[in-house]
Amino acid sequence: MKLCKCCLLPDTKPDLYFDENGICGACIAFKNRKNIDWEMRKKEFITILSRYRGSGRWDCIVPVSGGKDSTAQVLKILELGFKPLCVTATTCHLSEIGRQNLLNIRNLGVDHIEYTPNPKIRKQLNVIGLREVGDISWPEHVGIFTIPVRASVDFGIPLIIWGENSQNEYGGPAANQESKILDRKWLEEFGGLLGLRVEDLITSYGLSEADLCLYQYPSDDELRTTGTTGLFLGHYFPWDGLSNAILAIANGFNTKPTHVEGSLVNYENLDNYQTGIHDYFKYLKFGFGRTTDLASVLIRRGLMSRDQGLNIVNRLDGNYPSTYLDRPITYVLDNIGLSKEEFDVICDRFTNSTLFERDTSGKFLRNQDGSPKRIHLDK
Repeated sequence: MKLCKCCLLPDTKPDLYFDENGICGACIAFKNRKNIDWEMRKKEFITILSRYRGSGRWDCIVPVSGGKDSTAQVLKILELGFKPLCVTATTCHLSEIGRQNLLNIRNLGVDHIEYTPNPKIRKQLNVIGLREVGDISWPEHVGIFTIPVRASVDFGIPLIIWGENSQNEYGGPAANQESKILDRKWLEEFGGLLGLRVEDLITSYGLSEADLCLYQYPSDDELRTTGTTGLFLGHYFPWDGLSNAILAIANGFNTKPTHVEGSLVNYENLDNYQTGIHDYFKYLKFGFGRTTDLASVLIRRGLMSRDQGLNIVNRLDGNYPSTYLDRPITYVLDNIGLSKEEFDVICDRFTNSTLFERDTSGKFLRNQDGSPKRIHLDK
C-alpha cells in the first residue's frame, strides 16, 4: 500500500492514478487549478443560468443535504441573484443536528422540498447494501443523485446545480476530472452504486418498481422532454470544503462540539448516524478512511504538513465505529434490524486480506478497539 508523495491518498483508492513521480491525480488536478481562468468560468456560469431565468418560478434546482457544502451552494446561487428550488433526498437515519441544518437552509430564504422514500423499504435497502456490496449508505447515494433529477422532470425545471466533482477533488480518472456535467453515465460510474443496480433489486429481491420509483433515474425520453442538465458548481468556482464550512457557519450552520468520529473536523458528515459505518467499510476495503481524505485536502492547500497529516491519520483513521455523533453502534444497527454480531461477520467478509494482518488460523488480528491491524504502509 503506497501513498502519494504529496498527500496521503493510497494506491488502493479506486480509479486513482499516479504519475511517474508518485504524485496522485487529485494533487495534480489541484495544482492545475492555478492555470484556470476562474473569472471566465464565472461569467460562463452566469451566462448559463441567465438562459434559464424566467422560464418558471425557479431558475434552477440545488440539491441540498443540509451540509456545509450545500449551504455554501445555496448562498452562491442567491449571491448571483438567482432563485433556486432546494431539493433534499432525506438521509437514511437523520441526526438531530442534520435536521437543524436543513431548517437553516430554508431560513436562508429559499423554497425547499424534501423527498422521503418509504422508510421501511429504505431500511431493507440499507441491509441489502451492507451485505451485498459492503455499503450501508447505498440507497442514500442512489437517492441523492436520482431524486433531484426526478424533481427536475416533475416540476419542469431543467437546470440542476450540483456541488463538487468528487473525481477532481478526491482523485479519479483524468478524463473525468474536468467534467462539468453530472448525468446518468457519471452516476453509474462514480455515484457509489458499486456494481449493484436498482434493477437488481427488482429481479433478485422481489421489490417492485413502485417500491423503488424514487431510486430510478428518469428515462432518456423524460430527460429530453424537460431538457434536464446537471452542472458541477466546482467546475466554475474554486471548490474548497474549509471555505464552504466557514461561510456556512457564518450563516447559521451548526457543527459538532468535538471532531466527528473517524474524521479530523467537526463540520462535515453531520446528518446521518449511519455514516460512521459507511466510512469504516471504506477503510476495511481499501485501507484508508475519511481522515485520510480530509488530511490530504488540507495538505494540498498548505494548511497541514504531510508528517502532521500522517500522524493524525494513524491516530484517527479506521477506528471501529462504536459510536457516531455520540450515538452507540447498537442504536444505529437496531434501527435497521441488524445485530452487532451479524454486523461484525459482514465486516470480516469485506476486510481486505491483502491490507490487514491475519494469524495462523486465518483470523484477522485486532487493535484494542476491535478494528483489524493494517499491514505496514510504504510512506
